[in-house]
Amino acid sequence: MHSSLHALPVLQDNVIWIWVRGAEAVVIDPAVAPPVREWLEERQLNLATVLQTHHHADHIGGTPELLQRWPQAAVIASADDRERIPFQTMPVRDGDHITVLGEEVEVLDVAAHTRAHIAFFIPNPEGAEIRPLLFCGDTLFSGGCGRLFEGSAEQMHQALQKLAELPEATRVCCAHEYTEANLLWAVEQRPNDTVLAERYREVRSLRSKGALSLPSSIGVERRTNLFMQAGSAAELAMLRQDKDQWRPA
Repeated sequence: MHSSLHALPVLQDNVIWIWVRGAEAVVIDPAVAPPVREWLEERQLNLATVLQTHHHADHIGGTPELLQRWPQAAVIASADDRERIPFQTMPVRDGDHITVLGEEVEVLDVAAHTRAHIAFFIPNPEGAEIRPLLFCGDTLFSGGCGRLFEGSAEQMHQALQKLAELPEATRVCCAHEYTEANLLWAVEQRPNDTVLAERYREVRSLRSKGALSLPSSIGVERRTNLFMQAGSAAELAMLRQDKDQWRPA
């Protein structure tokens, strides 16, 4: 039985990922409930599991309402965030291996954006078109990384280096469509980088047609993400400070 992956854009720039196998669905970071509920009901799918990468409202906001509709659904979240994600039913930690939709899922500690941020890595989901998968919340963005609200540049550098070691073909399913702005900033930093410039042109074309630039891949991020390429925490800190202050012309 093959899996399929679906992106559901909501709010201004959030992307809710829905991973489906047969009649069962897994929802990752549901910012709001109504569009998810409608999407699942239209396809007569059962919500089996919710994966929560971190506690921010635009990631967990829809979960309580979804649980009213599907009370049997498991909610998998960081054991270190029980207070901020109180409806979790399966607390997990770095290095845990769990089974979701019959597939092995590895939990990765990628704290930096928040102090208890995790990612979910599925190395070999059924369905060649979607293998492997990474649900990384707000730690790694396409062309960028999350702001350092509760963590340090050292933690973010460690997290991104950990993610960079995943297989190149891994699909990067981040939770926001920030790619165009991230790459515009990046090409201003490196105006002579032809690989970066070409990717920026591709993303601009996609976005101008209303298409998502996501998912990305670990290989693409290795080649075009300045934060993932940072050689040290100090370099990443400088990039993060510059990006935080940057505004498009």
